[in-house]
Amino acid sequence: MSDQPRVEIYTKADCPYCEKAKDLFDSKDIDYVEYNVTGDEERFEEMIERADGRKTAPEVFIDDELIGGWDDTSALEETGELDAKLGIADDTEDEVVEHRKLIIAGTGIAGLTAAIYAGRANNDPLVIEGDEPGGQLTLTTDVANYPGFPEGIGGPELVNNMKEQAKQFGADLKNGIIDSVERLEQGSPLLENGPGAGTDDTRPFRVELTNGDVYTADALIAASGASARTLGIPGEDELMGYGLSTCATCDGAFFRGEDMLVVGGGDAAMEEATFLTKFADTVYIAHRREEFRAEDYWIDRVEEKVEDGDIEIMKNTELVEVHGSQEAGVDHVTLVRNEKGHPTDRLDDPETEEFDFDVGAVFLAIGHTPNTEYLEGTGVKMDDEGYLRTMGGAGGGQTETDVPGIFGAGDVVDYHYQQAVTAAGMGSKAALDADEYLEDLERAQSAGEAEAAAADD
Repeated sequence: MSDQPRVEIYTKADCPYCEKAKDLFDSKDIDYVEYNVTGDEERFEEMIERADGRKTAPEVFIDDELIGGWDDTSALEETGELDAKLGIADDTEDEVVEHRKLIIAGTGIAGLTAAIYAGRANNDPLVIEGDEPGGQLTLTTDVANYPGFPEGIGGPELVNNMKEQAKQFGADLKNGIIDSVERLEQGSPLLENGPGAGTDDTRPFRVELTNGDVYTADALIAASGASARTLGIPGEDELMGYGLSTCATCDGAFFRGEDMLVVGGGDAAMEEATFLTKFADTVYIAHRREEFRAEDYWIDRVEEKVEDGDIEIMKNTELVEVHGSQEAGVDHVTLVRNEKGHPTDRLDDPETEEFDFDVGAVFLAIGHTPNTEYLEGTGVKMDDEGYLRTMGGAGGGQTETDVPGIFGAGDVVDYHYQQAVTAAGMGSKAALDADEYLEDLERAQSAGEAEAAAADD
């Protein structure tokens, strides 16, 4: 398109967020110029200069204006500002794009498995990708425990294969972020006149995206996953992207030869620390307790790296401040340590030690927050951290929430296992539960139409 703004994206190899950025522009049919900085020092320095000193990828420019990394680009997409900058904004307001039997929120393992099953059941699923297309698995370089892959498989490859499989069975994938879900009660104009009109038992949902698009649906599967947590400490906001990151596979290579700090004690922290040994002088792991939460497989791999001198472990230690500047990056951090653990809860304890520690990069791997805010207006029940409450138990309906027609799967429900294979299992259950619900809905609608026809006679 000759009148299209010039879009430039700086990327690097093995960068899942770079793939997300490219997929976003591909979904909008927007042409872009890609500059891969891997192994190209001149291009890398060019990116740093244009991106105001940032050393992370991707970096997106529109008509020479710095948009920023994936988080910045996704935030503009969420508000609709990205389409405005691209000249493709749609001014229509509150107009229903279409009605679907089933909408699935999220394209992680749970959402894509649900899409595969729902497509095979002829339920015409529309899958909304969300602000992290592909979910957390796209940040995993080596998935070694997913059944059927004895040599392992890359997270992005597994996700892309599942996307193609879902499309093959009739699922439609749409780039977008759900802003809100509303239950439509009887008397709603959308119910009486719109594409969701039905019997007294039919109460479809109004689903609005952040770009203003509105859909209605008979059922919804929430498989929107969870987002990486941050600490809320001094220096975090200023230095995120300037040596502070939540994605080692994205940004680790930019800090080659530096000492690096990984914060966390679960599988993600162990995996990221192991990955970073390819680039770092030494990787330090700071964990607030004595015992790690990670599975033995990852602990064993870290211990091997400890023996090799590549990793050092700092237990009962917490990060309380990140120091540096956007121009020079991370310079050092402030840590606190107490042998009893959880030192930030013991700052008044004379045995709590506070000290500065020199590192050139910091990676946070401290868990995730479920992405369920868009469901707050539906009446679904959640726990204090925002995880969906589902029926569970034996038999059918295990993924039902207390709102008929809304189902939950994956990390929006599961705060314990959080494995790709358990997410896939929950996704299949949610699709089967939704199929049963939709069949009951169709039978009720048919019965209502038959009664109406008999009354007319």
